[in-house]
Amino acid sequence: MLILIAGPYRSGTGDDPQKMADNLRRLEEVSWPLFKTGHIPMIGEWIALPVWQSAGGKTLGDELYDQIFYPTAERLLAICDAVLRLPGDSKGADTDVRLAKERGIPVYYRVEDVPGVGN
Repeated sequence: MLILIAGPYRSGTGDDPQKMADNLRRLEEVSWPLFKTGHIPMIGEWIALPVWQSAGGKTLGDELYDQIFYPTAERLLAICDAVLRLPGDSKGADTDVRLAKERGIPVYYRVEDVPGVGN
């Protein structure tokens, strides 16, 4: 399955680059267990960050940020087979879960619950 990993990235960081990097690292930590069991992990920021930077994004939360980050996740949800929602407050991740449920896409809350991973 192509699995969108959703969780805090910018939320609660005060836009501190180190805190955001730490959040991205937490999202990435579950990519290996997914990959080694045959799934393809996906994190929206892996797509959105380079697109935003190439479009001239300079300040987190700028107009380009809003045009790119949330729409990236929404587009990914059109092709993902599941969502893995990691703990932590995140408006974006909550939106990902809501959209996934509306589209009938399974949502998992622990990596161990993803088929093939916890076995």
